Amino acid sequence: MKARERKRERMVAKYAAKREALKEAGDWDALQKLPKNSSKVRMHNRCKLTGRPRGYMRQFGLSRVTFREMALEGKIPGVKKASW
Repeated sequence: MKARERKRERMVAKYAAKREALKEAGDWDALQKLPKNSSKVRMHNRCKLTGRPRGYMRQFGLSRVTFREMALEGKIPGVKKASW
């Protein structure tokens, strides 16, 4: 799944300018003929380490589970467990 998501990212980057030009021109038929995965909407945020799609923390690029493990091990600078 991580490889599939990376492939989508590459396709979005490759076709971004072309898609934008077709949208401005209003050429919806040509836009339909482009690959589906070249659309930015089809990308999904995934954990960079595990590929988990749920519980994604945008600020760190990790899932909540991976974030917690790394934070408790002290691998994320400036993050520590709260206690009061």
